[in-house]
Amino acid sequence: MSSPGASWLIVIDPQNIFASPDSPWGSPFFAETMPRIRSLADAFGERVLVTRWMPTADRSTSWGDYFAAWPFADQPPKDALFDLVPDAAGLSSRPTLDLPTFGKWGPELEPLVGHGRRIVLAGVSTDCCVLSTALAAADAGARVTVATDACAGSTAENHAAALHVMGLYPPQITLATTAEVLANTI
Repeated sequence: MSSPGASWLIVIDPQNIFASPDSPWGSPFFAETMPRIRSLADAFGERVLVTRWMPTADRSTSWGDYFAAWPFADQPPKDALFDLVPDAAGLSSRPTLDLPTFGKWGPELEPLVGHGRRIVLAGVSTDCCVLSTALAAADAGARVTVATDACAGSTAENHAAALHVMGLYPPQITLATTAEVLANTI
């Protein structure tokens, strides 16, 4: 793995909607990932981007069906559900990248980190937005490392299943613990 100066940390969706135990989408493991996410962000310094999932997708597409199935999430973008959790404040000096998609890799993110760069993914949920981002980034030629213990799944089983799937894509996607990422990037 290259140094943090050549790689970026992407913290995916550390928002109330995915962190709160009161949210139907809240991960019961999110709180335990935040100290590891913070240590990664500290090591990567200025090369940290934080994303937010926003409910702004076109309702005439399959997203309309999605929001019909999950009406609690069909709220205005300014709703507190979509705010970053307090512990995520200050992870990056850059504005959040707000997108209405599960996967965050695309024309908004790739130019910020550079084509073909190494990225480290952390955040929530392993079995949705992290997985979607990792696969799209690998397809686009990014070198992806998933910080396995800095990601939170919807359940322990879904977290393990998503890691298993991402583990099927070496060398484009590698799996590493926070300690392994830090040992190889400092």
